[in-house]
Amino acid sequence: MRRLIILILLVAGLNLIAPLGDQGRGSEWLLALGFLILAAYSVGEILERFGIPKVVGYVLAGILSGPGGLEVVTRQASSGLAPVSTLAIGLIAFLAGAELRWDDLRERWRIILRILTAELAVAFFLITGLLVVLLPYVEAFSTERTPAILAFSLLFASIAIVHSPVVTMALLTETRAEGPVARTTLGVVLLADVVVMLLFSGTLALARAIAPASGTDLAGTDLTSVAWDVGGAVIVGAALGVVVALYLRLLRRELFFFAIMVALAGTVLADALHVEALLMLLVAGFVSENLSLPAHGADLRHAMERSAAPVFTVFFAISGTKIVPLEMAGVIGLAIPIVLVRALGIWTGSLVGARWAGIREQGPLIWKGLVSQAGVALGLAALLAQAYPSRGAALQAILVGVIALNEMIGPVLFRRALVQSGEIPAGPADSDLEPEGGVEYGRGLSPGVPTTPWSLLSPTGGPPTDETREEPRGP
Repeated sequence: MRRLIILILLVAGLNLIAPLGDQGRGSEWLLALGFLILAAYSVGEILERFGIPKVVGYVLAGILSGPGGLEVVTRQASSGLAPVSTLAIGLIAFLAGAELRWDDLRERWRIILRILTAELAVAFFLITGLLVVLLPYVEAFSTERTPAILAFSLLFASIAIVHSPVVTMALLTETRAEGPVARTTLGVVLLADVVVMLLFSGTLALARAIAPASGTDLAGTDLTSVAWDVGGAVIVGAALGVVVALYLRLLRRELFFFAIMVALAGTVLADALHVEALLMLLVAGFVSENLSLPAHGADLRHAMERSAAPVFTVFFAISGTKIVPLEMAGVIGLAIPIVLVRALGIWTGSLVGARWAGIREQGPLIWKGLVSQAGVALGLAALLAQAYPSRGAALQAILVGVIALNEMIGPVLFRRALVQSGEIPAGPADSDLEPEGGVEYGRGLSPGVPTTPWSLLSPTGGPPTDETREEPRGP
């Protein structure tokens, strides 16, 4: 009840002071940012009482606050917060890469590859088959011939099968889960991003050959640009990872701010060099973690985890503001069967892949961690709309409905899988009772490290680290 009262007061207060920001966009964006952090945190806390992941609460707070709800956060303010989302993705991507250790991958690469191959293949062909049946009933495709229908179905399926590393990391951070199901799921979703990017580029080239765009075409989607987008991201990411590892070995100071600088510099560098930012920072995190001494890598991960709560809160809340329920009403009839068929494909493929990999008992759990979708899928849907201004926009509308449903359902399923696997450690993160003072504890941190949005914004919050204690410098 206390959280609900706080939320009501926040909405009322913002409506009262919002006119003060009308003279300048900067003030409106800052006001929206502060409101989203507090509102999303409150809704997340309320839903957690019912066993629903906080991530769902963050998205729901964005939906309720955005243009599709109370409109206390306008479309202009939501668009103005795009750099915050970019920073969030950078931090999350680097942290996700840092969670992958070479020893783990060496032990589990066959398992990850076999599950990935089976579940992507089954889901891809099931979704393609469904779209071949459904698309002729969509107005934009009613006059298309069978080859074009098949090409657009393949293109749609290449996006619909994508997973969400961001949601996966958010749940693992929130629950502090550790174990084979958590590790395998993380490995699958990270590797799937690379596979899906290549698959999307290939199917887009095929679709353009069969059904040329009638309007503005998408530049830079030939094989050379695709190769640089992926290969360049690996090369640049590895170089950045080496630089980070050297810093950790030689200086190892102000890691909280250094982590933010790495994420910012990485996204700017990726944009300047025209490489995939998410993949580049994943590689950078992986390289830096595996080249650094274990204690040094852990210090950087802990510095990033201290910023995890506000980062996840803002990212998912902003994502929620872009979901407008009324706009989804026209495509929900198509989105629901696609969501169900996609889930069936992931479930079937995961069972087959797990049996193929010799971990049959984990298959019924791993598939639940592969349902979520978020930013990567939305980005590919936007590229599709850019490539085909008319028909692509119709597919994008359906994809947004599918992604929105999966973004709400996926975290609930993944948390249930982690509970069933017994990989969520007992402690404050799982207790229904708040610790004294209302402080929570994040994954990978010692008791006493606050992870509320307010305390995490302070780089000195928490136990002594390399930023707050004196240690000998040098290697």
